[in-house]
Amino acid sequence: MPIRTHIRTRFTIWRPLAAAAVTALLAAFLSPAAAQAAPPRESRPVYSYAHALREAVWVDTGLDEDGDGKKDRVAADIVRPAEPARQGRKVPVIMDASPYYSCCGRGNESQKKTYDAHGHVVRMPLFYDNFFVPRGYAFVGVDLAGTNRSDGCVDVGGRSDIQSAKAVVDWLNGRAKAYTTRTGTRTVKASWTNGRTGMIGKSWDATIANGVAATGVKGLKTIVPISGISSWYDYYFAQGAPLYDGGPDELAGYVESDGATAHCAAVQKKLADGSPRTGDWTPLWTERNYVKDAAKVRASVFLVHGMQDLNVRTKHFGQWWNALAKHGVERKIWLSQTGHVDPFDYRRGAWVDTLHHWFDHELLGYDNGIDREPMADIERHPDQWVTSKVWPPHGTRATTLRPAPGTQPGVGTLGLAPATGTETFTDDPKLSETDWAAHLTTSTPEKAGFITAPLTRDLRLSGSSSVTVTATPTTSSAHLSAVLVDLGPDTIRDYADSAEGITTLTNRTCWGASTAGDSACFKTTKAKTAKVDATVFSRGWADLGHHASLDHGVPLTPGKAYTITLSLAATDHVVPKGHRLALIVAGTDKDLIDPPSTEPTLTLDLSRTTARVPLVGGTTAFTQATSGSATTAPTARTLDGVRAPRTTQHVPAS
Repeated sequence: MPIRTHIRTRFTIWRPLAAAAVTALLAAFLSPAAAQAAPPRESRPVYSYAHALREAVWVDTGLDEDGDGKKDRVAADIVRPAEPARQGRKVPVIMDASPYYSCCGRGNESQKKTYDAHGHVVRMPLFYDNFFVPRGYAFVGVDLAGTNRSDGCVDVGGRSDIQSAKAVVDWLNGRAKAYTTRTGTRTVKASWTNGRTGMIGKSWDATIANGVAATGVKGLKTIVPISGISSWYDYYFAQGAPLYDGGPDELAGYVESDGATAHCAAVQKKLADGSPRTGDWTPLWTERNYVKDAAKVRASVFLVHGMQDLNVRTKHFGQWWNALAKHGVERKIWLSQTGHVDPFDYRRGAWVDTLHHWFDHELLGYDNGIDREPMADIERHPDQWVTSKVWPPHGTRATTLRPAPGTQPGVGTLGLAPATGTETFTDDPKLSETDWAAHLTTSTPEKAGFITAPLTRDLRLSGSSSVTVTATPTTSSAHLSAVLVDLGPDTIRDYADSAEGITTLTNRTCWGASTAGDSACFKTTKAKTAKVDATVFSRGWADLGHHASLDHGVPLTPGKAYTITLSLAATDHVVPKGHRLALIVAGTDKDLIDPPSTEPTLTLDLSRTTARVPLVGGTTAFTQATSGSATTAPTARTLDGVRAPRTTQHVPAS
């Protein structure tokens, strides 16, 4: 796979242009000669950021979630260039709708909105306004309903969340009302915009972008979801197995304003009642499942995710990507080795460059060739990136691998041939996937491991896997984990560290224009790496009591065999020549799922246990990679770099 080499480095430090320079550039830009020249391929910083217009509007959502008898209004803070309005030219909009603008902050430095004495935004978090406003875009920061200066209630991905952002898109396109104050009657129109809107954001913000796109709202031309949720059930549960303590009602309380706390008890009760810790699928989750509405998406999608994100796990991007592909949505993807990290903090120059061209193409209509570039950028090693023309690559096939018993209990083989026999393990909630991987080649009671021969050539997995097991429990409840492991030494990003694969430095780089109250300069970062002897690169979990249906889990009958298929997280990983591919099946994965009420021993029927993995080249590639031995297989040792994944709070980190 070729390493991408056309990353531009011109975006170092941009300082505000002097007034004379701006005037000269505008004259050249708007001259008849320029108008007759070749169509532009890139927007330029020809507008003054220092003199940009800053205003706030409150958009009518049409809802009354807080029950005060008045329609809820959401606050939208706007920064837009002044010159186009004076020239009678309309501009497109980049929008980030977030619950974090006052409670928690945005980005690596946890920036919050700040305001002047008139209530106009002084600092908008992140670099989007600093960089794009001088280039002819407006930036709009929306406070989700129930947060910061907005009315309403936080309902964690439901109707209120999505409508509070969608209403702003509708207002930008002349279909909704907005007011100059939170309670006043004076309306205001968005006469300065052409309505073409792109949404961007990380985590909850990205989730809102997904949800708004799934409404099919007109005027939303593109979304850039970074580490976004595609179905809220899959944030809290994995096929019935609870992933975190608490629920969406607690998350709402984490971000809501004081006003919402005083008026939204009924909404929080509805959230709590609709999300029982049983893991059952309820109507609340159906409302918050955007994947089912992928056919409505009109916007293009530039999706970004960390392949080791243990907060918003990669199942979210995998199922969303597949649904978008099914319906022919224009799309692009970046996959990093990080956890829950913004690309601005692991590939800054290339990210700003690529995002710039993406918005220029999607919102300004520039033919800059980004739609003809490779669809996927993938971080193969820390700071080493490759591309794929399409993703998953052509020739990727779901290949069935079968576990077989080995020469010692709990250490079997993984291949293509059907097998018979059993393997037994006992759930130990004190251990994690990292512990299992560290002892793959030795017999331990808490896991069953299955390992290929050392590979004679690289083997690439690209997409989502599944593992079907038939297991007989000794108790009435059981949770299962299945993980794929690259067994062999490597240096990777330390995703289990609190910073999830990056180290923040003290020096800064600048990306756009600054004012006294809003600096475009941000602390730089570098990769935080770890040496490992095994890498878990895909994982999935399930509650065996939900084997028949997600709608209702049932107690298990001890001694009875049950079959369930676990969905594993999407990934793109190369197991290199000399390493081995392994499958582990175990019980509770410490810190990633909650344990069941019992600690069962489970017996796997290997004749009815399989792994379906997306191999580039399919069965042929696996056969070629496992024929013969290229080198002595590496022996797994206690991991000397990445630790057991930390306990993750149930808040999509900002």
